[in-house]
Amino acid sequence: MTECVLCVVSGNTPGVRGSVVDRLLHLRPSSMVLAVSLDDAGGRYPVVQRFVTDARAQTGGIGARGGSGDPAVILRQDLLSLLPALRERAKRPHVVLTLPGELDLLPFLAELWRPRLGGSSLADHFEPGPVVIGLEAAPFLEHIGCVHRTVRLWDGDGHAASVTLAEAAARQVEAADTLLLPALTGTDARLRRGVAALAGHLNGRASLSTSMDPAAAGPVGGGGWQEWRGRLEPVSVPFTRRGRHEGVESVLWRSRRPLHPGRLADALAPVMNGVVRSRGHLWLSCRPNTVITWRSAGAHLALQESGEWLCDGAPDAWAAASPQRRTLASWFWDGYYGERRNEIVFTGVDLDALGIRSALDTALLTDAELALGKEGWATFPDPLLSTDGTG
Repeated sequence: MTECVLCVVSGNTPGVRGSVVDRLLHLRPSSMVLAVSLDDAGGRYPVVQRFVTDARAQTGGIGARGGSGDPAVILRQDLLSLLPALRERAKRPHVVLTLPGELDLLPFLAELWRPRLGGSSLADHFEPGPVVIGLEAAPFLEHIGCVHRTVRLWDGDGHAASVTLAEAAARQVEAADTLLLPALTGTDARLRRGVAALAGHLNGRASLSTSMDPAAAGPVGGGGWQEWRGRLEPVSVPFTRRGRHEGVESVLWRSRRPLHPGRLADALAPVMNGVVRSRGHLWLSCRPNTVITWRSAGAHLALQESGEWLCDGAPDAWAAASPQRRTLASWFWDGYYGERRNEIVFTGVDLDALGIRSALDTALLTDAELALGKEGWATFPDPLLSTDGTG
């Protein structure tokens, strides 16, 4: 049985992160807090600054520290070093790990909890608690539409990637188990309701509360290495929230037929009208063996080659895939095309669901084009992913 519970807190402003931590400490006053900040000067690694707050004044010997390196490695060692102090407590203790917005939470948590060969893993001593994200409504709404400014997000491999503020805001919400939206002075109630509706569609798995009380959001379980790993797979099924809330809705499009790259490029304008966020994967006819991930935030759309589709006779690829992806592949398996399929979830305000699906259906190969096979498909010009814009 694991000894401790590790809850992760983040938020889109320092103030809202502090408010969430205060609420958690109100629920469990004896929790130990490991607060983290990053000072990124553009080098290979950031400076990771940490401070431990413990109601019992037992800091495990790390107190306030700063050092340059891979944040996942540094924080794993910090947490393990807290164990002697934590073991002195009568009941299973809780640790609140407070992380800054500059961390890409899902890959970071997957690496933080990854089983270690020949070494101690967090899962040997800690149980994953919920990932609690605080959202301040006005900054979130400003960031989710901003594609002109970028921020460097550190993932779990010690690398930083520059993404738009919109992409960073969406990823933070999508990593949560619990979303808390505070009622701050001067914040318009209608704005908060709209942001709550949007956040609820971006992450249909998370419990959501506008009371700033984590207990009011309902009990939620933490994730874990396998769950986070599965959600990072290029082929996954985003959870789709049904219905319209404050004008916000999500539209799911699926197809088991490959897409024509030229007609898909022509369809982008009507498809993306009113879309705030979209995620999924494509089966592009001119690249039939490659998974193409689709990700948009605000007005920025990114299509990226992300490995190959699973196929018969490739045991190594199946073994390397997460259990979630293997299950999905088996469930959706086609005797001829295997795992290949298209699936995208669009979230936005007053979307034209019929228009989105119709435009994408028009971009699918016709029966005559499908009969050409892979050799014929390779001749289609590719204005989306080719370096010269033609294929």
